[in-house]
Amino acid sequence: MKKNVLRITAVLGLTTVLLNSCGPKENTPLVYFPDMYFPVAYDPLMKAQDAYSDHENEIPAFVKNNGATGLSPVEGSVAQNKDGVFEEGLKPKNVDEYNAGYDASKKLTASPLNPANAAKDLERGKVLFDHTCAACHGTGGDGQGPIVQTGAFSGVPNYADRELTVGSVHYVLTNGRNAMGSYAGQLNPGDRWRVAMYVMSAFKKGAAAPAAAAPATETTTETKK
Repeated sequence: MKKNVLRITAVLGLTTVLLNSCGPKENTPLVYFPDMYFPVAYDPLMKAQDAYSDHENEIPAFVKNNGATGLSPVEGSVAQNKDGVFEEGLKPKNVDEYNAGYDASKKLTASPLNPANAAKDLERGKVLFDHTCAACHGTGGDGQGPIVQTGAFSGVPNYADRELTVGSVHYVLTNGRNAMGSYAGQLNPGDRWRVAMYVMSAFKKGAAAPAAAAPATETTTETKK
């Protein structure tokens, strides 16, 4: 008799569980770890709160950041757009759009980065140039990097012979030019401006001569000779 009672109790209990688990989803009787089934998205830059209670997050690092969980990157790591320079919205789709963008970039004679940080930006720009660009352009910007010297690649121009602005250098780093591809995948927007600033500072002495100035200069030089 006792065994029958236990069996009947077990069957009824199992039936109850099965019936409850198959009930309507909008009226679930019991859910373990609800955040796994009904995750609540939150903005990492907003105050962090538990989705199922009203208590505030007391983690010291978050409290110092006004409750936001999106903390600043560790020193030495790559920050996500810490410079506040945003990616270009539209990339050129054809040659005409590219040329129009390149011509417009020559009118940019200053980077959008904070001028107060120019010394640090130039220092980082040199490091990035040496690591990313010098293999072809050379550490002296003469187009005689180790790859060119081996004969594996040629036609890299000398910066001293080109009419450049910080805007046009940044444009080429972003979109490429001739045999040089885009470096937007290797350098974030802020760092591309830093490399452009370094190129102008180290190899063009910061000059941003307009395109029409070069022929006149050459004529003057020839006249003096």
